[in-house]
Amino acid sequence: MQERKEIKTALEQQIKKEASDEIELRLKQKDEQIDQIRKQLEEANRKATQGSMQVQGETLEHIIEEYLAENFPLDEINEVAKGRKGADCIQIINTRSKTNCGTIIYESKSTKAWSNDWIEKLKQDKIQASADIAVLVTATFPRNVERLTLIDGIWVCSLEEFRGLCHVLRDSLIKLDTAIASQQNKGDKMVMLYDYFTGSEFKSKWTAIREGFLAEKNMINKERETMEKLWSAREKNLEKIIKNAAQIQGDIEGISDLNSFNLNLLNE
Repeated sequence: MQERKEIKTALEQQIKKEASDEIELRLKQKDEQIDQIRKQLEEANRKATQGSMQVQGETLEHIIEEYLAENFPLDEINEVAKGRKGADCIQIINTRSKTNCGTIIYESKSTKAWSNDWIEKLKQDKIQASADIAVLVTATFPRNVERLTLIDGIWVCSLEEFRGLCHVLRDSLIKLDTAIASQQNKGDKMVMLYDYFTGSEFKSKWTAIREGFLAEKNMINKERETMEKLWSAREKNLEKIIKNAAQIQGDIEGISDLNSFNLNLLNE
């Protein structure tokens, strides 16, 4: 009788151990699956938030320089060495028929807070470089300013606006240089430049560029909404998986308790 009782006890312990091992294995597999899904969602989110970045880790300054060099191969694009005074980039405009039609300097800022000191510094950089135009490309605008503006003679714009503005400014300086060359001593360069930027031609050109940027912005917003819907759907699927995994765990624990209960009845 004692031997039979010992056999039952040993059998009960073995069944409990096997059930416990099986539960632990299944839970571990589910944890690994959930972890993989989470990593996939994090990777998808990381790629989506990169948006229109051309190269990960690329600075705003390098983006400006590379864009100018790629779109204006005849121009001289000079990077100001780190630690030296001056703007980030100097563009000397050249055409196939003439060199040095004008100079534009660019300064880039990617900080979250705006500083009025940027304008004063760039005004001094403009004088030092004997530049015709100075442009500040920034991720942050002054209060109550949302898009391209002119502050104390300095053009302030976003990176998206820069890609259109640089073409307009360059074309303006080329036309101005041509007009001056054909009408020597008939007008001051700065007066002519002011007249052009306050005239209807520049206004119409910039209006067309701005409308194009607004269209691009609307497309980006639509793409962002689509991605947010996709993330929401995947998060719901993840919640469903986690819920089902928890239910499986409960089922297994319930079965284990039931086996223990049946063994106790046999013992009695």
